[in-house]
Amino acid sequence: MEVLTRTDQLRAAVAKARQAGARIAFVPTMGNLHDGHLSLITTARTRADVVIASIFVNPAQFGPDEDYETYPRTLERDQALLASQGTDFLFTPTVAEVYPHGDTTRTSVEVTGITDRLCGASRPGHFRGVTTVVSKLFNMVQPDVAVFGQKDFQQLQVIRRMVEDLDFPIQVMGAPTLREQSGLAMSSRNGYLNESQKQQAAGIYRALCACASDIESGARDFADLETQAVIDLADAGFRIDYFQICRQSDLEPAMEADRELAILAAAWLGDTRLIDNVQVNLD
Repeated sequence: MEVLTRTDQLRAAVAKARQAGARIAFVPTMGNLHDGHLSLITTARTRADVVIASIFVNPAQFGPDEDYETYPRTLERDQALLASQGTDFLFTPTVAEVYPHGDTTRTSVEVTGITDRLCGASRPGHFRGVTTVVSKLFNMVQPDVAVFGQKDFQQLQVIRRMVEDLDFPIQVMGAPTLREQSGLAMSSRNGYLNESQKQQAAGIYRALCACASDIESGARDFADLETQAVIDLADAGFRIDYFQICRQSDLEPAMEADRELAILAAAWLGDTRLIDNVQVNLD
């Protein structure tokens, strides 16, 4: 695996691969990798000849009181993991490489509407930071396909909307969420939890599955299902941000006639904010 730190190095590597007729897949990450990330590399390998991963902790998507400074940075370990998965290139740019005029004076890319709710309501500016950095990385890498995890389902849908609206010639793939044996979705922020909290945190997934089961059994009072889930999670020790049943396509609140649903939740356990979701396809 070749490690690249500059955009000109990356573009030269991509140009060489293109000249050889290679199809290119891209997996952007913020590092501190786990098996969920590695599954994205595996998926990317099935769709392309060359796999490029990036590690960049993006300051533009963190709020002023969030964990940018303390976010785990484990580059040496991450490099070894990516190499073991057969990644061809790893791009690890500095903040100055990505934002040469500073991360607060940058040109921004913003998707409206779908970013106004759920995590977008709780973390103002977060998705603007995500879409800005992903659009920059897409321009740097120019992949044929990009792979994202479904754990961040709103982010996945936001990026799909951005790609459609801006005519990026990129196929955006969502890969299934990998889970611990308890059901807890694998996440870099799980490292903030102790072992007891990790078991407790799996309660979010159990609440999502219970709601999905009720819907599949015919329940259609979505507001009542959401209220009951919030009560159950609060009783289990969580501080709830949201628990909502939405249409998958645009994340608007689901209506009774909708068939493709996403149930999304965000909650705090101690000082750690956790997100998860399940999809329900009634057809």
